[in-house]
Amino acid sequence: MKTRILIADDHAMLREGMRTLLSQEKDFEIVGEAANGEEAVQLARELKPDIVIMDIVMPKLNGLEATKQVRQVSPATALLILTAYSDIRYIIGLLEAGAAGYLLKNAPGKDVVKAIRAVRSGESVLDPEVTRKLVQRLASLSKGPEEHETGGQLTARELEILKWAARGLSNKEMSEKLFISLRTVKAHMTNIFNKLGCSSRTDAIIKGLKQGYIDLDDMQ
Repeated sequence: MKTRILIADDHAMLREGMRTLLSQEKDFEIVGEAANGEEAVQLARELKPDIVIMDIVMPKLNGLEATKQVRQVSPATALLILTAYSDIRYIIGLLEAGAAGYLLKNAPGKDVVKAIRAVRSGESVLDPEVTRKLVQRLASLSKGPEEHETGGQLTARELEILKWAARGLSNKEMSEKLFISLRTVKAHMTNIFNKLGCSSRTDAIIKGLKQGYIDLDDMQ
């Protein structure tokens, strides 16, 4: 089954380049292009794509508001942000709005392809620079008592998997590195989500940092 993709960016040249890049992948299908945020929401409502590749700064409706509206009109659609902006306010706002990934436009094409496949499989993807800024912001926040409340302590294996996830490894890469099945990795990730009270890999990493399960060195 092909991954159906909608590209939303106000620069025609970028849309053309992205279409050319992604059309080379046999499991990808470009179902539409949007030149502004309103058009992105409208096409998402009509086409129900698997993935929307979304810029932030666009006419009529910015990427943040468009992301929120796409999540409403097509809940099953995953949002992958592809932008030139790494401002922490954008990062936090878009992740809170439900974006599954955040890449910068200087990312190599192979990383964009990899990110699309990861997001399609339910994983979260962050550009290394974005991760660094997010971690720096978290490190500056004081811990509150509610941040220590969990549904149980992580096991040694769950902690190991959380640390590898913090370094950006996909479920498949962890499966190969740890010599365990992909199903086992997914089961461990589900347990981590349940114990930390989160629903995404990005949220698990954030809560893992806040609760002291992982630290900045684990992000390297």
